[in-house]
Amino acid sequence: MTDARRPITDWLPITQKEVARRGWTELDVVLISGDAYVDHPAFGTAVIGRLMESQGLRVAIVPQPNWRDDWRDFKKFGAPRLFFGVTGGCMDPMVNKYTANKRLRANDAYTPGGQAGFRPDYATVVYSQILKQLYPEVPVVIGGIEASLRRVTHYDYWSDQLKPSILCDSGADLLIYGMGEQPLLSLLRLLGKGVPFETLRTIPQTAFVLDAAEALPKNKHWETFELAAHEECLRSKRTFASNFKYIEQESNKQYARRLTQPVGDELLVINPPFQTMTEQEIDSSFDLPYTRLPHPKYHKRGPIPAYEMIKFSVNMHRGCFGGCSFCTISAHQGKMVASRSKASILKEVDTIANMDEFKGYISDLGGPSGNMYKMKGVDQAICDRCVSPSCIFPTVCYNLDTNHKPMLEIYQEAAAHPKVKKAFVSSGIRYDLLVGQSEAEAEANGYDAYMDQLVSHHVSGRLKVAPEHTSDHVLKLMRKPSFKRFHAFKEKFDAICKKRGLKQQLIPYFISSHPGCELEDMAHLAAETKALGFELEQVQDFTPTPMTVATVIYYSGYHPYTLKPVKTARTQLQKREQKRFFFWYNQENHGWIRRVLEHTSVAHLVNRLLGPSPTAKPLEAKRKRAGQRRR
Repeated sequence: MTDARRPITDWLPITQKEVARRGWTELDVVLISGDAYVDHPAFGTAVIGRLMESQGLRVAIVPQPNWRDDWRDFKKFGAPRLFFGVTGGCMDPMVNKYTANKRLRANDAYTPGGQAGFRPDYATVVYSQILKQLYPEVPVVIGGIEASLRRVTHYDYWSDQLKPSILCDSGADLLIYGMGEQPLLSLLRLLGKGVPFETLRTIPQTAFVLDAAEALPKNKHWETFELAAHEECLRSKRTFASNFKYIEQESNKQYARRLTQPVGDELLVINPPFQTMTEQEIDSSFDLPYTRLPHPKYHKRGPIPAYEMIKFSVNMHRGCFGGCSFCTISAHQGKMVASRSKASILKEVDTIANMDEFKGYISDLGGPSGNMYKMKGVDQAICDRCVSPSCIFPTVCYNLDTNHKPMLEIYQEAAAHPKVKKAFVSSGIRYDLLVGQSEAEAEANGYDAYMDQLVSHHVSGRLKVAPEHTSDHVLKLMRKPSFKRFHAFKEKFDAICKKRGLKQQLIPYFISSHPGCELEDMAHLAAETKALGFELEQVQDFTPTPMTVATVIYYSGYHPYTLKPVKTARTQLQKREQKRFFFWYNQENHGWIRRVLEHTSVAHLVNRLLGPSPTAKPLEAKRKRAGQRRR
């Protein structure tokens, strides 16, 4: 809920009246966003707006503009002095709007009241095209996850077609990919010096389109690698797959090459990324003067679900070195982890603890993967030469510092705050960092101490982990550890709960229909998780999203690193059938399971799935009681 005592000028302006109250007659930048405006460091538009404000710029935001009418929302501030900034929002709009089987979602977590229908499909493209029609002379800069993941030729699941860079469809002048603070500051500094926008062609972590006849901008520090042309990818799925290996490797390098790709009569240019943000840089971003509240205009429209989920949470770091085949985190936030200082994190804990609505519970001390804080290479020179997409698959890299003690200190100090009753860790953790090592290594890196602290004091009854599957060959394609690691972790978790007298649960996440997964693999998954006593809740069907290995395989049929064929469930029927195995415990699925498996190599699993087992008895009794109540 918004604090009514705060003046409206504490938020960045979103109306002409609010602009006038600041005494501004002209704006430097206007930001267009597919999300409602929440002035909080977890929401990209707020971060970018506050960053530009810190540079002395006059910034206004147009959140969730109406693209259907006379475009008055796009015209209300007029033309900004420098550029329009456009983002589809914190989620890719297509993932936000549609389920894995392409059905419209009933709600939108980034809209007041959770109401759906306030953003268009492919929002960045729609917004940019409108702006280019209204203000053809004003530069448009696009960013956010939609632009970031669609910066090069990509497969779009929702239209089932290969699309060129989003720069081509949107008509935007510049694309900032990844976490945008560093390239944005460079852009603003150059514009502040009077450098013409159209000449800004050597800023790292940006992309743009040239006429094919134009010379490539010179930079003596960069090597250039040309990808196969967009038209070649359209002609050959194998070529498209081959391209992605270089795209992913260059995205993850510390010193990457500039990428170019011919697209018709134009040339797409993707400059290499900045180095990982320093502690000082990331602290500066989180320490900007956010109100940490939604804009007051939403007060009567209902709560914003995404904000309600994170308003008492603290993001300790960015980036993830897991490199999972289906995940977009490293493609957007980077493989290398950028960590905040302990002082910055505890300052945010104190800010939250003093909020009016705070009841004593920090909902999350975490990050993209909850237990990667402060982790990096022991010898940075080795990391600088590395092209591996993952630091922990197929094994944990010998050069990776996996010390969990810095997290222990923060957990303990946050929990010791006089106004904090509990500081939970709700982010999923990588359990493969905590099991399978020698006793000496575990002791040196604080694994057991971390687990004891986490399970004993920071779990709100349920701890999320993501084994994703049980089949080794599927897990290999996912770049995930063997399910044996989950067994080892569960044993430790259960032992700590027993020792502390705690009734807590592990909540494992699983995916069906991932490339390489077949019905037999799902049957094994169902049998193995049943034997462990799980009736699965956190499950999802694989959704192909741009810039992931799994999506490239889904579309092309080839693994981009080996170019070997990989069998994949593609039809809606195949996908539904795989997902159905998650719910083996539903009576209506029993006959179907028997029919499907009886003529396969895993027919022996029928009895394991449909018959009783010692660990399943409590669950069966629970279902029986529930059935009696229904009758």
